[in-house]
Amino acid sequence: MILKLLIFAIAAVLIYKFFGGKLPKVGKTPHEKKLDDDTLVECATCHTYVTVKESLIVGGKYYCSPECTP
Repeated sequence: MILKLLIFAIAAVLIYKFFGGKLPKVGKTPHEKKLDDDTLVECATCHTYVTVKESLIVGGKYYCSPECTP
């Protein structure tokens, strides 16, 4: 009985992967997602929006210019 369940689980995972499914990564937090260069982010100091490409990242926070950084 357990052998049948194990074979079924392995077959299900292989079929899932074959059709392009992606299994969730272990240990990956939601904060680690990659942002595109043209995604708008809010400045932590003055609350204006700038693109990720133009922003400065200090301590995990986005800033629009050196004047706004701590």
